[in-house]
Amino acid sequence: MMLMRKIALASSVVGVWALREAEAVNGYDYIIVGGGTAGSAVATRLSQGLPGLSILLIEAGPAALDENKINVPGMRASTIGGPLDWNFTTVPQPGGNNRKYGATRGKVLGGSSAFNFMLWNRASTVEYDAWEELGSPGWHWESVLEGMMKSENFTGNSSASRGTTGPIHTVINRWQPEQQDLWFPAMHELGLSQNVDSLGGHPLGVMYQPNSINPTDWKRSYSANSYLPAAGPNLRVLTETRVAKVNLGKCHGKWAATGVTLQNGTVFQARKEVIVSAGTFQSPGILELSGIGQTSVLENIGIETLIDLPGVGENLQDHLSIRNVYQLKPEYTSLDKLRYNATYASEQLALWNNRALSHYDYGISGVSFMNWKTAIGDDAALLSLAQGAAGNSTNVVERKKLDLVLDDSVAKLEVLFGDGYTGNKGYPAAGTPLFGQGFFAIIGVLMHTLSRGSVHVGSANISAPPLIDPKYLSNDYDLQAAVEAAKYVRKVAQSQPLAEAWVSEYEPGLDVVETDAQWIEYVRNNTISIYHPAGTCAMLPREDGGVVDSRLRVWGTTNLRVVDASIIPVLIASHTQTAVYGIAEVAAQMIIQDCNRD
Repeated sequence: MMLMRKIALASSVVGVWALREAEAVNGYDYIIVGGGTAGSAVATRLSQGLPGLSILLIEAGPAALDENKINVPGMRASTIGGPLDWNFTTVPQPGGNNRKYGATRGKVLGGSSAFNFMLWNRASTVEYDAWEELGSPGWHWESVLEGMMKSENFTGNSSASRGTTGPIHTVINRWQPEQQDLWFPAMHELGLSQNVDSLGGHPLGVMYQPNSINPTDWKRSYSANSYLPAAGPNLRVLTETRVAKVNLGKCHGKWAATGVTLQNGTVFQARKEVIVSAGTFQSPGILELSGIGQTSVLENIGIETLIDLPGVGENLQDHLSIRNVYQLKPEYTSLDKLRYNATYASEQLALWNNRALSHYDYGISGVSFMNWKTAIGDDAALLSLAQGAAGNSTNVVERKKLDLVLDDSVAKLEVLFGDGYTGNKGYPAAGTPLFGQGFFAIIGVLMHTLSRGSVHVGSANISAPPLIDPKYLSNDYDLQAAVEAAKYVRKVAQSQPLAEAWVSEYEPGLDVVETDAQWIEYVRNNTISIYHPAGTCAMLPREDGGVVDSRLRVWGTTNLRVVDASIIPVLIASHTQTAVYGIAEVAAQMIIQDCNRD
């Protein structure tokens, strides 16, 4: 009875029909595990493309479609650490002075598309082409771009690389802080040119980039509120429900997914396929708990190995960031005013609710991408460290990662202007001298580190958190790259005319970090993930550590697929939501084609 109530609640919110008990007994044609960025997109496209078949989408978190912390752009990041966050952490990272890094993921319908900073960008063409070069025919810039554009509905001065009919609304932010206007000429002073078509496969330069925001109501546009309402009545959505494993059986001598078992023991049958879209940290765990993975990992938790697939949970890659924070001069108003002035915050929220221009509209849009030559000039010593870290490797992913580090058309560093306090030690507490002051952050993001880690289950209990080990800063190149990024971020802040807008460096402090040794300690203690994990169910040949083939089928199975960021074999130099939507669109077309051929 409780199960049915939850289903009815989710269905009424997302506009799809409620489950009937007979359907629970008879099963579904397609079952999708995970209603996040990719899962909700795939479910919608299958519903539209296969109207005569039934689809079940299962999400562990609630719908939360009316949650302001999700919908209001200026409240982004306020969901982190709350009940809609899985609240994962890494294992202690030696490269980060044994810190446990936060590993935020959205536990809500829409997944991390409900959590992200709404930046909408793309990497260089060669990075998507690398997927095909590594052994996955049909996956390249043109095919992924087609999927990415199919997902997008851009409002503004369009170009050949921007979609205008998709479900995810994007727009250049209408609230641009005055101090950000100083950032652009500062970046020009440092040698970066304006890039007006940064989404076209050549992202280097400085630009205003779109946010995934709907300009009709200025709400976040994400998979739950933009894809799912377009689904047909053949899609059922079940929220607040965890899948414990995929059920497998032999069919003509091959393993086939027959359905899923929920955490409470309920079994749903799948007549055609099961699609795992639980994300980079949890899709591998679903496979492992189903008997697919490294035998040693499965033996440790008492799971019988059905398919020995050593690549499951390996190849974890992520983007690390370092941020310097600056106290603004009093004549500038920052996003911080929403946190220290309750009257102002109430006024601005009322404006936002009435769809009027509001400080709460703000989302990060000042973006730049660059190679190391642009950032530091002579990059020979840094690239030598990269050669030392990966030059002797025979692993195809590590070789390709090194190729991309050495390619000057590929971004190695992203630099963002973030209005308002965005640092590590916290906004000044009430009653302290700096409470009520405004800040901004310059954020440096490492795009192509060489570290690769892993994520595995540590228990046969689905409720136990995964063991996440990204191996951050585990080689000399990654460490020095982080140092160079932090130094460059300070250089940006000290460049004219931006230097005229601030009175002090709040983090780390001009007199606190000066020497190379101090910079190393600063990055070891203050780097954080920017939450772009990928690669743990890599789309690669099986012999190269692959988990899925080019049709996204798990190796050794006939009808079990993975569709999310975990299939990306080499992490791209971009925020990942555009790529994940593109992957979902391409995958949905594949699944529909395969169904129609059958």
